[in-house]
Amino acid sequence: MKIFSSAQLYEADKITIEKQQITSEALMERAGTQIFQWLHQRLNGTPIPIHIFCGIGNNGGDGLVVARLLIAHGYNVIVYVVNCSDKRSKNFLLNYGKIKNVTKKWPVLMKGVDDFPEINNEDIIVDAIFGIGLNRCPSGWVKKLIQYLNESKAFKLAIDIPSGLFSNAPLEDKDAVLIANHTLTFQAPKLSFFLPETAVFVSNFDVLEIGLDLDFLQNTEPLAQLISKQEAQRFYKTREKFGHKGTYGHALLVAGSYGKIGAAVLATTAAFRIGAGMATAFVPKCGYNILQTTIPEAMVITDKEADFISAISVDFEPSSIGVGMGIGKNKATVEALKKLFQEMDVPFVIDADALNNISENKELLKLLPKNSVLTPHPGELKRLIGKWKNDYDKIEKVKKFSDKHEVVVIIKGAYTITVYGDKLYMNTSGNPGMATAGSGDALTGVITGLLSQGYDPLLASVFGVYMHGHAGDLASEQMGYEAIMAGDIIGNLSEAYLDLFKQPEVEKESGEK
Repeated sequence: MKIFSSAQLYEADKITIEKQQITSEALMERAGTQIFQWLHQRLNGTPIPIHIFCGIGNNGGDGLVVARLLIAHGYNVIVYVVNCSDKRSKNFLLNYGKIKNVTKKWPVLMKGVDDFPEINNEDIIVDAIFGIGLNRCPSGWVKKLIQYLNESKAFKLAIDIPSGLFSNAPLEDKDAVLIANHTLTFQAPKLSFFLPETAVFVSNFDVLEIGLDLDFLQNTEPLAQLISKQEAQRFYKTREKFGHKGTYGHALLVAGSYGKIGAAVLATTAAFRIGAGMATAFVPKCGYNILQTTIPEAMVITDKEADFISAISVDFEPSSIGVGMGIGKNKATVEALKKLFQEMDVPFVIDADALNNISENKELLKLLPKNSVLTPHPGELKRLIGKWKNDYDKIEKVKKFSDKHEVVVIIKGAYTITVYGDKLYMNTSGNPGMATAGSGDALTGVITGLLSQGYDPLLASVFGVYMHGHAGDLASEQMGYEAIMAGDIIGNLSEAYLDLFKQPEVEKESGEK
């Protein structure tokens, strides 16, 4: 699924109206009808009071359509017009006039704080005050209205986007944004639904199809691509019947130092679990017995030093290299990294201390292998690209860094973002239980293992992030968020593969599965 900018969605509306030879009012009716049907299916005629707050633009027009249809079907609806300006959109006025055809109760015209209504906890609030066309932060009594609605314990449903939230621009005033329990957004989700600073206002959302022009949607380059199971299925490479371990590559994991050999264990195990044909761990001498005991399938090569890595040398040509997990920042380790980058011409995944060493030794930036995959956590990312003002500034800085150094950068988070140049891929799998030590080591192993099998760096990153998150989701179903450990994520990679193409069970007539 694609994520479009507000400007692109307005263009889609315009093209749809032209090509389908309909009016903008008819398109609004189509959108409002979808909202009504969603509500009607769930309320099924329940007489619970529904408070619909309409702005005076097109989002308010959508709200008026919903109100009219609900009233026509016998629902207990109270309509409020948030009269914050003398300017009204044409479609708002048209639908304002239609309300009188279904009720004698005219919408309440709100002009200030004194007009705020009493709302019970069991009521429903429908937010149709501002949509994606919002160009300035709500202020004055309208801001106070949003705060008043937020204080209510009533269920809050936002139409298209919570009022006060911009579709694809930074948050200006967190106190002037409606906190929606659910959002029904038209045609495509908005970028702000997925970023840490703004996603808190959109805890749940559904995308409603309103029939925008298919050619435009398919052929327009979006702000970002949303990666879910459907997309992940297309990324998967089937195994060859006559393939052998050499077919699926030899992954090299350069990891560990005294007290942090677990990072090497996790990354190496993950590389195997995701499908690498062979995996070798390069570790300090102190890790030899640990690796040989915990992962008998792996080959182990040790550094001459007992506690840290000082010189990386292997007697084979790896298909991919994952480096940095727990290696520390010894001066000899920095020199070893430098030589590794200079001498090895294979796909790299660069993580953890390798990234910290790059941040502290800028000459290493010039040696970054092209198309490497960088997997920083937030602190490592900040050391790499500098501080950012907000989530959008962070994305722009990462895009510039990616483009300049020709690398893939993964921004970890609740919705992990894979960045390659100006392209963004938003991941939908994963859960809070994955915020645990070693989860990043597992991700590095996953992507390294995919690279060894011949996935290109971008595809390995996007598919790897999804599979890592999906394995975490399966783990959470078994044990809950709090109990998940990195090893549980790795242990569920096999289930994640099996589930990738599993069809949902069809309910029988009896209701049993």
